[in-house]
Amino acid sequence: MMNERQKAPVVIIGIGEIGSVMARGFLRTGRTVIPVTRDMNLTEQAEHIAMPEAVVVAVGETALSKVLANMPSAWKDRLILIQNELLPKDWQAFDLNPTVISVWFEKKKGQDVKVVVASPIYGKHAVLLADALAELDIATEVLNSHDRLVFELLRKNYYILTSNIAGLKVAGTVSELWANHQAFAQDVIADIHLIQEHLVAQKLDKEALTKAMLIAFEGDPDHGCMGRSAPARLQRALKIANEAGLEVPTLKSLAASCA
Repeated sequence: MMNERQKAPVVIIGIGEIGSVMARGFLRTGRTVIPVTRDMNLTEQAEHIAMPEAVVVAVGETALSKVLANMPSAWKDRLILIQNELLPKDWQAFDLNPTVISVWFEKKKGQDVKVVVASPIYGKHAVLLADALAELDIATEVLNSHDRLVFELLRKNYYILTSNIAGLKVAGTVSELWANHQAFAQDVIADIHLIQEHLVAQKLDKEALTKAMLIAFEGDPDHGCMGRSAPARLQRALKIANEAGLEVPTLKSLAASCA
């Protein structure tokens, strides 16, 4: 039986660069961190770790659905999600109510953490996670409403999709994209906006989201536009648009030129 003074452990599923940052932060708060790799059976692990304080799902966005579909019942009310391109539909499909962070810090192999802007967190484990990241001097903001969370997740989607997809044509940095190719970037944003409205099933304020995205551009002006996931992001965006019957001429033209 756990001593009252002991802190319940934190499980981290997926120990890549961001998962490792989370682990380091929780360790500094005195928590035991239990790593779970993609090759481990989650149900078997939950039999041995039935009452963790939190379960951080740190797998990539393309692996998220499979992990959530196989999530043990005992862990479902303890989840923290950190993926890019994340929206409420992704967890609501599994009847979950997780804590969610929009990650605005970067960790590359062999490099220390680089903070772009404060990372917003919403959910019952928000303070727990904020305290852990504070140990690493990573700025966060604990949100007080689900609506704010949705806006922040959309802001991150705008940032990632605009910079990555536009970068397939113009390359360079985010500051160069906006300074030298703003008209093209706005065309990309217009298509992305339609897709995001479809995904959240509501009208969105494109101007407000663009302005919020630009604050993040200013937070790391030398950030490269075209990451290695850019082609896959473009194809995913086009798949969503095609299935929804959305007109996204800039994305289609870009895909044709990259073929």
